[in-house]
Amino acid sequence: MTTDEVLIGVGLTLALAVGSQILAGRLRVPALVVLLPVGFAAGALFDDLDPQRLLGTAFSPLVSLAVAVILYDAGLGLDLRKLKGHIPRVVVRLIWVGVLVTWLIGTAVAMPLLGLDRRSAFMLGAILVVSGPTVVGPLLAFVRPKDRLQHILVWEGSLIDPVGGILGALVFHVVATGSGVRFRTGALQFLASVGTGLAGGIAGAALLWVLLRVLRLGEVLGTTAQLAAVIGVAAVSDVLRDDTGLITAVVMGLAVANIRAFDGPARRPFFETLVSLILGLLFISISATVTPDSLRDVAFPALLLAVVLVVVARPMVAFLSTLGTDLPGAERAFVGWMAPRGIVAAATASTFSAGLVAKGIGGAQRILPATFVVIVATVTLYGLTASPVARRLRVVRPSRSRPLLVGGDPWVVDLGLALRSAGLEVLMWAGLEQQRERIGRAGLELAPGELLAAATGEGAELEGITAVYLLTTEDDFNALATAVLRAGVEASVHRVGAPRDSLGVVAPFIGGEVLFGAGLTASALMRRHEAGAVVVTRPAGPEVPDGWDVLFVVRRNGRLDPVTEAQRPLPGPGDSLVLLTPATGRPVGPPS
Repeated sequence: MTTDEVLIGVGLTLALAVGSQILAGRLRVPALVVLLPVGFAAGALFDDLDPQRLLGTAFSPLVSLAVAVILYDAGLGLDLRKLKGHIPRVVVRLIWVGVLVTWLIGTAVAMPLLGLDRRSAFMLGAILVVSGPTVVGPLLAFVRPKDRLQHILVWEGSLIDPVGGILGALVFHVVATGSGVRFRTGALQFLASVGTGLAGGIAGAALLWVLLRVLRLGEVLGTTAQLAAVIGVAAVSDVLRDDTGLITAVVMGLAVANIRAFDGPARRPFFETLVSLILGLLFISISATVTPDSLRDVAFPALLLAVVLVVVARPMVAFLSTLGTDLPGAERAFVGWMAPRGIVAAATASTFSAGLVAKGIGGAQRILPATFVVIVATVTLYGLTASPVARRLRVVRPSRSRPLLVGGDPWVVDLGLALRSAGLEVLMWAGLEQQRERIGRAGLELAPGELLAAATGEGAELEGITAVYLLTTEDDFNALATAVLRAGVEASVHRVGAPRDSLGVVAPFIGGEVLFGAGLTASALMRRHEAGAVVVTRPAGPEVPDGWDVLFVVRRNGRLDPVTEAQRPLPGPGDSLVLLTPATGRPVGPPS
C-alpha cells in the first residue's frame, strides 16, 4: 500500500470507531450494535480499511496487546472484597463449567450446521466460550441488576476471556500441527500456560509496585508507566507461551486494585478513554475483514448456532453453576440470560482462522464470519431483552437514589444512618483509617480503595452511585474533588460550603452546587453536632420547627433532592425530610 492509502485507512478507521460510539451513545444502545455493522459495511466499500493490508503481520500481535490493555483495565475494577457468600463458588463454576459445556455444544452443533471439518468446529467452539467485560459491563450498567448478580457477571466476563484465549491458542496449535493430544497432555499444557500467565502477572505487579510506590511517579508519568508495563510484560508472556499475556494483564490489574501497597490513584480517566478507543478500533478493523461473500452461506447457519448457544448452552451452564447455592430462581434465570460475545472472540477468530485457512483446514474460512454473526446476534439479543427480562424476573435494583457520602466525621455518619432509615442504599468513603472504622462500626457500607475509583467510570456503574456529596472538613479538598469528579461522573456532584472568610487556597473561588444554607459549612455542622444536634428523618409536614434545618428531601419514589444555596426543593405528599436538629448544648457520643 502507498503512504496515502495507509493514511486514509488509519484516519477512516479512527473516524468510524469514534463516530460509531458517539452514535451508540445517542441511541442508548451498546456500542457493539453500531460498531460491527459499520465496520462490515465500511470494509465492503473501502479496500483501504483492511487491517491485514494496513499492518500486515503486525496486526495479530497488536490485537493481542490491545486486548491485554483492555483486560488490565477490567482487572482494576475487580474487588476481591465483593466476593462474599456463594459468589466465588458461582464464578468459578461459570468459568470451568461454562468453558467445557459451551465448547462441547458449540463444536457439536457447528459441524452439521456450518459444514465444518471436525478440527475447524473444535476451533470455533473454543473461540465462542468467551464473553467479556467490555460487552457485559455496559449492558449491566443499563439494566442495573442487583449487586450480587452484577458482581457475578462482571467477574465471569473478566476471567473467562483469558481462559478462553489460552484454550483457543492450545486448540489452534493442535489443529494446525495435526498432532493428536491426549487429555492429560492437553491439561498439562493448559496448566503450563496458566502458570506462565500467573508468573508474568506477579512479575508485572512487582514492576508496577516499583514504578508507582518506590519511584512515586507523578500522575501523568505514572499512568503512562502503567500502560508501558502492561504492554511490555504481556508481550514477554505471549512470547513464552501464546496468549498468556491475557492472564498476565488481568493479574496485574487485580494486584493494583486489591493490594494495599497500591492504595493510590490507579484507574485514571485516561485508561477508560484508551480502552474505549481501542475497542472501537478493534471492532471496526476486525469486522472490516468480514466480506459479504463470506457471509452468503454462513449467516443463517451461524444464527442457528447463536440460538443454540443462547437457549441451550447458557441456561445449562447457569443451572449447573448455581446448583446448591443460595441464589434464588430468578437470579439463576438472569445468569442464564446474559452471555454476549465480545472483543476476545472477535480477536481470536481473526487471528486463528487465518492460520487454519493457510493450512488448508476444511471450513476454516467460515470461522471468522460465523463468529461475527454470533457476536452481532448475541449482543443485539441481550442488548434489547436484558432490561425487560430483568424487570420481569424482579432482579433490578430499586429505582432509588444511591448517594456516595465522602467524609467520616460523626455528623456525616449520622447523616448516612438517617438516609438509610429513609430507605436509601447509602455508600460512604473516607480517607482516614479512624473515620473508616467509625463508618464500619455504624454498619454503613464503605467503598473500598480510592475515591476516584469508587466514584468515576465503571466503579460508579458497578456500585450504582447516583450522586456524590463531598462532606469533609477540608474545604479545599471538597472544592478540588468536585472539579475533578465532575469530569468523570455522570451523576451530580455537590460539596458542603466553606466559610465566607475562609483562608483556603481553592474553596472560596470555585463555584458549583454548594449544599445547605450559607451558615451550614462543614466546620459549623461538626461543631453543632458536637453540641448535641442530631440528623433525623421525619415525614414532610406543613412547617419545619424553629431552629431545625432541612438538609435533604427524600421523595416518595426514593429520589434524593438536596437543599443547596441556589435551590430549596419543596416537599410533596408522601415525601420525607432529612433534618438537623438544634444543638442541645451538650456533646453527643460517637455512634455505636
